[in-house]
Amino acid sequence: MQLFSTSAEAGGVARIPPQDLGAEQAALGAMLLEPGAATRALAILEDGDFYREAHRTIFRAVQNVDRRKEPVDLITVSAELRREGTLDEVGGTEYLTALLGEVPTAAHVARYAQIVAEKSVLRKLIATGMEIAAQAYDDPADVRATLDWAEESVFRIAERRVSRDWVHIGQPLSDTFDRLDRMAGTHVTGVPTGLVSLDEKTGGLQKGQFIVVAGRPSMGKSSLVLSSFALAAGLAEEPVGVGIFSLEMSRMQVAEQLLCSHARVNAFRLRYGNAAEEDWGKVAYTLSVLPNAPIFVDDTPGISVMEMRSKARRLKAEHGIGLLIIDYMQLATTGERTAVENRHQELATIARALKGMARELELPVVACSQLSRHVERREDKRPMLSDLAESGAIEAEADLVCFLYRPKYYERRKELEEAKRRGLPPPGADESPEQAQVIIQKHRTGPVGDVDVMFHPQWRLFFDEAARTE
Repeated sequence: MQLFSTSAEAGGVARIPPQDLGAEQAALGAMLLEPGAATRALAILEDGDFYREAHRTIFRAVQNVDRRKEPVDLITVSAELRREGTLDEVGGTEYLTALLGEVPTAAHVARYAQIVAEKSVLRKLIATGMEIAAQAYDDPADVRATLDWAEESVFRIAERRVSRDWVHIGQPLSDTFDRLDRMAGTHVTGVPTGLVSLDEKTGGLQKGQFIVVAGRPSMGKSSLVLSSFALAAGLAEEPVGVGIFSLEMSRMQVAEQLLCSHARVNAFRLRYGNAAEEDWGKVAYTLSVLPNAPIFVDDTPGISVMEMRSKARRLKAEHGIGLLIIDYMQLATTGERTAVENRHQELATIARALKGMARELELPVVACSQLSRHVERREDKRPMLSDLAESGAIEAEADLVCFLYRPKYYERRKELEEAKRRGLPPPGADESPEQAQVIIQKHRTGPVGDVDVMFHPQWRLFFDEAARTE
């Protein structure tokens, strides 16, 4: 069933799609008038941008002449059209000559071309809108997939119009110097992590990178990405917007984590009203600072990567975020009904989608990931790449893989098991800061190795050893 005709209709009156034949003639005339004008117009236009078919044919002839590195003028373009057998179809040499008469000078060819391109965008929007409407009328079974396709179709039109032109080297050199001057002494070229020792190895979280933070349960993955990465970015001198997809914790739990870590108070005591008066003072100060941070939380459970991408696009467009966090990726889905035995393929699809999201949105995407139980079966509990749970594709797609390792966590487990075996009461909780490591085992653009940090179990906070606070 055809829902729309070539021309849109309103109140029974056919409407002609947006076009400017005068601008099309002026652009082509300018190209035939001066070879340099053709070069400028070719950088802006595609043959499909022209509304009239004859103008498309002439433009393709211009492209062919230019590819052969011949001068673009009335003679060469006429010869090309004659060779293709289309000269008469476009109106012959007489029409090409008439095009030359449309413009006294080729100086404004870029503006003519821009008008033609803008009308083309409007026609593409109309055509895409018709396709979207037709898809919706067909009542598709997968509505989310249709929404994602519709959004991607519109974004594709927008991206096609984003172009860059030549610039003299002086401007980027000046911009580079200003950026280096601002970063002097920091060694951070990306989004800061809040850990100087980690930034020294990574330069911060870089645009387009897919970064995996992996560890066994209770090792502190959420604490690292929220209390270090998110707070450091959102509260930086030049704040970076942060989007958080929290698949494990509710938005209230995320808020509590950020609040207590920044205030450096014990969340358990605060929650049950046992906090000291000075702790409430710290909380009050944090509440005067943290709400100003550009941090956004989505706690949709079981969200699909397709929906994540759609929401992240909108958040980037509306708030210009520079960091995206997923906590954690094993709780995400592809949005398809996947059998349990195909979980490896599903995780591979999710990993590829997150990498694609990082590149499309041009920002770092940080995803927490579980480790398999193989770690627990070894005497040496230090994690390695083969411990990444369920899918080797995570390792393959990631640009940076960091493991969290806290030796004291395993020491305390041994103490608890020994006390239980001997029938003794469990040892009291040790709330003092402990040694921890961020182990970089894959780094596509930099060094690997161990980063020594501290972890405060009361505050659920990682920090540099040099900034140790008892």
